[in-house]
Amino acid sequence: MMADFIINAFADESSADLLGQIDALRRNNLQGLEIRNVAGKNIADVPMDEIKEIGKTIEDNGFNVWSIGSRLGKIKITDDFAPHLDEFKRTVEIAHVLKADYIRLFSFYMPKDEDPTPYRDEVFERMSKFLEASKGSGVKLCHENEKGIYGDIAPRCLEIHKAMPEFGCIFDPANYIQCEQDTLEGWELLKDYVTYMHIKDCLADGKVVPAGKGVGNLPKILKMYAANGGKGVTLEPHLSIFKGLAGLEREGEKSQIGAFQYPTKEAAFDAAVAALREII
Repeated sequence: MMADFIINAFADESSADLLGQIDALRRNNLQGLEIRNVAGKNIADVPMDEIKEIGKTIEDNGFNVWSIGSRLGKIKITDDFAPHLDEFKRTVEIAHVLKADYIRLFSFYMPKDEDPTPYRDEVFERMSKFLEASKGSGVKLCHENEKGIYGDIAPRCLEIHKAMPEFGCIFDPANYIQCEQDTLEGWELLKDYVTYMHIKDCLADGKVVPAGKGVGNLPKILKMYAANGGKGVTLEPHLSIFKGLAGLEREGEKSQIGAFQYPTKEAAFDAAVAALREII
């Protein structure tokens, strides 16, 4: 099955530096980058001349930018939208320069412990403005489920996709678990809308673990995704780093410090790739 998947990654989880991110892709034989942060800056904050250099460096090294992993839609629904829409328009320009097909975004943080229903119309109005501003750009906007936002659970994500079918759907199993949403039920609701997947798994308590090691049903969902014609996935490790490990070990020895903790970001990233490959 693996030959059918296009495996991309948030390689900023392996290295802040662009060349380090490219190295993470190369050493793990991955196809492309869902670009999010470079040299400690969110991609939306990088000057356009540097964006052009970033694109050239990625292309010269034989890789591509699959998607812009933006922070769009990660503001409160009560925050001023105008500057956020300006950032969106700039992000579309960045997507063009980097030749990205997709922009990942969210559906706004809801007031804590409040019913999201009264905010539905405002969410849809703002998301409609994203669609309007991107019309004719050739870039597909993709909504990701995320805890705390309007589209946190599958039924509300379905509302978004039914109302605005132009939006692609990013299916993140771990984020659903953290919202107490059964992933198989979520898949059944959204399978006809899924554009690509974020590969992240977690335990019932919400702790992120490598793909296939949690309760996200990733082996089953990936099989159904492939059967549905799905190919693209973005690896998003979010694994624990135990920074003091190296100082506690004698040369040549490795400590067991608990499940799925790693001595470096690079080791965590590589372990996440290996776990994904194991289940596909």
